Amino acid sequence: MRSVTTDGSGARDDREAHDDRDGAPYSPEASGDATTDGEFGRPGPNVPTAVEFDGVTKRYGETAAVDSVDLAVREGEFFTVVGPSGCGKTTMLRLVAGFEAPTDGRVRFGGSDVSGVPPEARDVGVVFQNYALFPHLTVGENVGYGLRFSAPPGGVSREERIDALLELVDLPGTSGRDPDSLSGGQRQRVAIARALAPGPDVLLLDEPMSALDARLRERLRLQVRSIQRSLGITTVYVTHDQEEALSVSDRVAVMRDGSVVQVAPPRTVYRRPASRFVAEFVGDNNVFEGVVAARGTVSAAESEGGETVNDDGDEQRVVPVAVHDTTLAIGFGGGSPERADDEGAATATDAHGTGWSSTPRAGDRVVFCVRPQHLQVDRAQNRLRADVEGAEFLGETTRVHLTWSGQQLVLSAEEPPAGAVTVGFDPRDAHVVEHTATDGGADTS
Repeated sequence: MRSVTTDGSGARDDREAHDDRDGAPYSPEASGDATTDGEFGRPGPNVPTAVEFDGVTKRYGETAAVDSVDLAVREGEFFTVVGPSGCGKTTMLRLVAGFEAPTDGRVRFGGSDVSGVPPEARDVGVVFQNYALFPHLTVGENVGYGLRFSAPPGGVSREERIDALLELVDLPGTSGRDPDSLSGGQRQRVAIARALAPGPDVLLLDEPMSALDARLRERLRLQVRSIQRSLGITTVYVTHDQEEALSVSDRVAVMRDGSVVQVAPPRTVYRRPASRFVAEFVGDNNVFEGVVAARGTVSAAESEGGETVNDDGDEQRVVPVAVHDTTLAIGFGGGSPERADDEGAATATDAHGTGWSSTPRAGDRVVFCVRPQHLQVDRAQNRLRADVEGAEFLGETTRVHLTWSGQQLVLSAEEPPAGAVTVGFDPRDAHVVEHTATDGGADTS
């Protein structure tokens, strides 16, 4: 595994504004910019594994906080674990750090089993949610605390290492100050510098932004990502904030009830959620439940006159699905989570979902989702007559709450409609998250 140096602090900040039809936060993999292994700091699938969970379970009494997790984090990767409170994400981080031992399974670093190795011998740096700085020590003494037990990497002096790290986290000249004189964001950067001081192989961050205000969180997460890129250090980041996970990560693991339900680049998680849970947890979404209808119930105008639509190069069939008293045309196949992408990233389904069938038949049950930005007012396809219930002005957009056939929907719009409104969506913007085959159904092909 690689060691950490502080030379070469010119981290590239490629997070410029990019138009994205899906509205997902920009990331290199989402924009298609990361075309080769390691470009923009994004390790490709052939990069060696830095941290591995092999069938790891952690129980507290009868409760499984982490349940049979298999996971591989690549060297130099910014890997984020996201999920609701109590899903097991912090327990996973503590298992990597060595603060907890697995009940079953193995944790490996670079292929070596470290399940019984104590934290101080694991070469990991940990950044806690509450900073955990020593108030009786100066900023420089806090940063250099870990150097009491090991020599600075790279053959530099202790003072040189401290100064270089404070420069790296954009706090030059603060070595002699008291931590209490710093802002929350500055103290968190001191905590990051302290974690990096011994030159760890792996950096662990446990919800480091949760105590900061929204604007400061946004600035600091970009700084953390820039630091990670400049050092090339393997980073495991835990958060409950979906936007944070999408904006900084090379890959994201979504957790639920102790299990990992999807591992994929941010764009894949956002655009092709592996289950209904992921679809509803990661960002706003409109989820529809319906039954595949007989062929011919969707007009040629609704299906754009063809049998297939194209989504990211994937061929999809237009399938009629009856939802409430309306038949909608949705794209089926190609982009389903059953198909692993070039990252080997997506899981087929989660433990709470249902299996996939490659051939939809009349009578099959289908659950699909449509993002709020893909619902468009007065669109010709998949027309839904809805009532506006309210609107939330969010600055760049307005979140409009609708009711259609007793179902709540969400629409993103620059100018919110009022009263009764007709909205629609393109079939390729519908993503199927569950498909339950019915015995004896008729083929819709």
